[in-house]
Parts: sequence; C-alpha cells; structure tokens
Amino acid sequence: MIYKKYGKRMIDLVLSLLGLILLSPLILLLLICIKMDSKGPVLFKQRRIGINKEEFNILKFRTMKIDTPKDTPTHLLENPDRYITRVGKFLRKTSLDEFPQIINILKGEMSIIGPRPALWNQYDLIKERDKYRANEVLPGLTGWAQINGRDELPIKIKSRLDGQYVGKISFIFDVKIFLKTILSVLRSDGVKEGSSQSKIQ
Repeated sequence: MIYKKYGKRMIDLVLSLLGLILLSPLILLLLICIKMDSKGPVLFKQRRIGINKEEFNILKFRTMKIDTPKDTPTHLLENPDRYITRVGKFLRKTSLDEFPQIINILKGEMSIIGPRPALWNQYDLIKERDKYRANEVLPGLTGWAQINGRDELPIKIKSRLDGQYVGKISFIFDVKIFLKTILSVLRSDGVKEGSSQSKIQ
C-alpha cells in the first residue's frame, strides 16, 4: 500500500514540522512554566518499545518531581499526588506533556497515529501485542485504542484495538483517529490519574 509505505511518513514529517513552528510560542511558555514550578530538567526521557520492538527514548515535558521512582506507573507510587507538580497536573490533564514527541516523529521513531509505545518493562503488553502484529508498526502519538478508552482499557482489549489499527491502516482511518483524538483531549476522556491503567511519567 502506497500510503502505508510512503504517504504516512510524508504526512508525519509535514504535520510535525508545521506543528513545531505553529506551536513554538505555546511550547516556549510551557518550558518557562515547568522551569519556574519545580527543580529539574524541562524534558523527561523514558525507554519505550518502538517498531519491531527496538527501544528508543520517548520525550515528554516533565510532569513529576525529580525524586520520583523511574519507570513506575503512577498507581504503584505511594501517595502519587506528592510527586506530580502543579504544572504537571495541568499538562497531564490536557495531554500537553506529549508535545515533545514531535521530535520523536521527526526522527522517525514514532508516527502521529499508531499504537502508543509500551514501556520497556511492560512485558505483558508487549507479548499481547505480538499476537496482533502491533509491534511491527511505528508507535504513535495517538491511536485507535486511545480514542476507545485510553487509560481505562485492560491490556488485552488495548492490544486487540492496536491490532485492529494495524489491519486497517489507511489515510481515511488516520484522519478519523486524529479528529477523534482532538475531541477526546478536549473532554479528557479516559484520563484517570492513579488508576490501574494510569499514565506513566
């Protein structure tokens, strides 16, 4: 398929470059707010699983304090609220903490649309995705599973949805997911800090 082989990557490059340019004032403002709110670097790096299970460092705006245990889901932290910064709560609720992943997209480590990249130690999720060949495509900034439950989904259902995406990749399907993602973010659908499928810093 031409779109899957060439068009998807071309769209990723064009849209991510445009996004970086148009959103630069907002990104600068967020950088200042993060730096003023707490000590530590502005960006947060974390080992994730990419295409064909190759590891890469995903980029996010830092939303937690520097003494937070690494690679630990929020729900496994004792009193997680004490680790999340004031600005971090806002960034997580609005998903603005994901903005730096534009750089991952430009580097070819991610796509705009695709399965969300698993943590390197989420062995159950990685194994389940193997059943649906969901580890054989570039992970995405957003995906089919994200607009159908996001943090609320059990691993088996999330992996099955990722597999559905792999089998239906097309320009129209990606546009549908992109538009529905905007609506989900505006409504904060499926974001539940501290739940069993909570976001990981």
